[in-house]
Parts: sequence; structure tokens; C-alpha cells
Amino acid sequence: MRFASLASGSRGNALLVEADDTLVMIDCGLMRTTLEERFKAADRSPSDLAAILVTHEHGDHSHGIARFTRRYKIPVWATPGTANGIEGLGKRSSLNCHRPLTIGALSIEPFPVPHDAREPCHFVFHAGGRCLAVLTDTGHITPTIVERVRGCDALAVEFNHDLKMLAEGPYPPALKTRVASKYGHLNNAQSAELVAGIQHTGLQWVMGLHLSERNNTPQRVREAAASVAEGQAWRLHLASQDAVTEWLEIE
Repeated sequence: MRFASLASGSRGNALLVEADDTLVMIDCGLMRTTLEERFKAADRSPSDLAAILVTHEHGDHSHGIARFTRRYKIPVWATPGTANGIEGLGKRSSLNCHRPLTIGALSIEPFPVPHDAREPCHFVFHAGGRCLAVLTDTGHITPTIVERVRGCDALAVEFNHDLKMLAEGPYPPALKTRVASKYGHLNNAQSAELVAGIQHTGLQWVMGLHLSERNNTPQRVREAAASVAEGQAWRLHLASQDAVTEWLEIE
């Protein structure tokens, strides 16, 4: 199993997960033409996709999906709440946050998360005896989240903001409150604490997702991750808004 970020941030999100000949995409928050360019950079084609899984209806995760799926006729999976919040989505398969599903070579476990959306969920992927957890746009860490991601071989997790930068930054007070709330986004310390709590000798990768361009820096994320990484073998890789990451192989 392998994974790569096509884009991650407040201007659009999309992540690829692949096992054998099965390729799925989590979220579709970019324009169709931009996505096509990102697929090419990842040495893949939209026509390779077996499905798109949507975490929630916010525009940076969904606004490209209607045109993209009309062009490529790709099956979409979304919870009823998420689907009802996406204009022009059309036909989709109903996703249950508490019921696993199988798409090709991938076994997928959706799980609910606390975020200010209608019915958000994120995913754990299993294939070939390996496990990848994807967790983004989450206000705080719940026991359910810890239970689902514990034991994973790779974790793609939101490191959205640095609390000090957010407090001193340019956002209006209401937006600062929303981002830092229990239904907003994970800060660097929260994400590092999650990694510390679930890390084990088999953890290979931590990918940092959804870094705020105004309220965070890659260096601050690296410092937060380094504070819990002593003696551990996993490697940190940061996704960005404007570039495709390399493919990270879970060995």
C-alpha cells in the first residue's frame, strides 16, 4: 500500500491511496483541470480511480467533485449529511461512519470525527497486512479516533496551526475561535500528542496535512513532531498546498 497527497491546505485537498491495482482518492477540493495536472505529476490518471471518498462538505474538500465526476464517471462515497451539503453531487453511494466497506484491494473503516460539518468522517485503510489512517479537519482527539488509528503503519494527520501564531495572526476573532475550538482544527501540539500516544515500532510514516499558510510553518510542525519522535523509527513528510508529494510506500 502507498499514498500521496495531491494538495493539502485551505485552498484545496486531495489524497491518493493505492493498493495493487486499486486507486482511491480522499476528497476533491480542486478544480478539475488542476486535479488533472496533479494526477499527471503523480504518474497516475483520473481514469485509474476506483472511487472518491469525501470526508465532509466544506469547499476545500469538495468543491471540484461535481465537475470532476461528471467528466470521469467515478463512484463517490459520502455520508448522507455530507452529500446533502454538496451542490450538484448527483448519484453517490451512502457511507456509514460505523460500517466498513471494501473497494477492490482496500478494506476501509470510516469513523466519525468532531468538526463543524454536517456528518464528517475520516478513514483507516487496510491492504496486504498494512494499515494507513487518514485524519484531517478535526477539532480534538476523541477515544474513538485513538481506538481506530492505534496500530497503524502510517498516519496522515492534520497539523493545522500553531496556537501562538493563530492567536497573534491576522484572522478576525470569530475565525480564531472557530479554528481553535473543539470542532475546528488540530493544532501542532494536539497532533504531536496523538502521534506520541499511538506510535509503536511498526509505525513507518507520519504525513503532516492541512498546514495553515498563515498560522503555521513547516519548521514549527517539524519541531512539534521531533518533540515526540526520540527513539522512534517513523519518518515525517509534510504535504503542501501547491505540490504533489512523492509516493510513500508502506513496507
